[in-house]
Amino acid sequence: MAVLLEAFSQEYKRKIEDRMMEIVAGLDTPGSLKSAMSYSLEAGGKRLRPLLVLAVLRAFGKDPHIGLDTACAIEMIHTYSLIHDDLPSMDDDDLRRGKPTNHKVFGEATAILAGDGLLTLAFGVIANQEQARLNPKVAIELVAELSKAAGAEGMVGGQVADMEGEHRDLHLSELEYIHVHKTGKLLSYSILAGAILAGADEEKRKHLREYAYHLGLAFQIRDDILDIEGSEIKIGKPIGSDETNHKSTYPALLSLDGAKDKLSTHVHLAKEALLQTDFQQDILTEMIELVAKRDH
Repeated sequence: MAVLLEAFSQEYKRKIEDRMMEIVAGLDTPGSLKSAMSYSLEAGGKRLRPLLVLAVLRAFGKDPHIGLDTACAIEMIHTYSLIHDDLPSMDDDDLRRGKPTNHKVFGEATAILAGDGLLTLAFGVIANQEQARLNPKVAIELVAELSKAAGAEGMVGGQVADMEGEHRDLHLSELEYIHVHKTGKLLSYSILAGAILAGADEEKRKHLREYAYHLGLAFQIRDDILDIEGSEIKIGKPIGSDETNHKSTYPALLSLDGAKDKLSTHVHLAKEALLQTDFQQDILTEMIELVAKRDH
């Protein structure tokens, strides 16, 4: 990981994780549900989405702490989606980040409800955050945009398209639709949320949306590549599952070398989008390299 991003991640990753645990611990709900929600939140990961919120605030010269609860809310949404993706009715996975999946530990019913709990909690976290002292209009915009990014027009819609695309050969445009929605929309929201909190004008938001679009596709292409040549130990689950599940992927459609070329193209375009801006770009540029070169 690049030097600036490494320092930024070390400073804020623990703050994000501690704040999420604090929020869940304060819930008036059965202990079994708290345990299941906390289990998946504590499972680790890069925390890329919440860090993007804070990195965008830093780029605009704002205090990243004002985005902490928004960042936590996004990670809660992401974590709920992983719990549900792993269920027997979906991907039927036994491991997530090297640990038994939520339903393997707590049972399928509790896992579903833990995901539901994290999903609905996220919107309350954004609406009720105090340290940011949000203008109500800003809070409403954050909630409305998150609803689109995480729901039927975003991540959920992409998941359905992904399921419907199994066991058939997809065109590249269909595959991109899946990834833009299933993975890219929540990544894009993370960047947009930082811009909203920073008070960015529409011109800067436009360039950030373009950056986010290419970053999201680069993330998924790298995911597809890692499913072929990644390390099972580093990824924390078996590789080759895409081929086993007969999923269309960038390597399957373009060849492994073609997928790597496509990855390079999106990396270049993400960097070009940042060059159109006049704010501090260093950590956001390093985020591109992290996505393009990650090994898990």
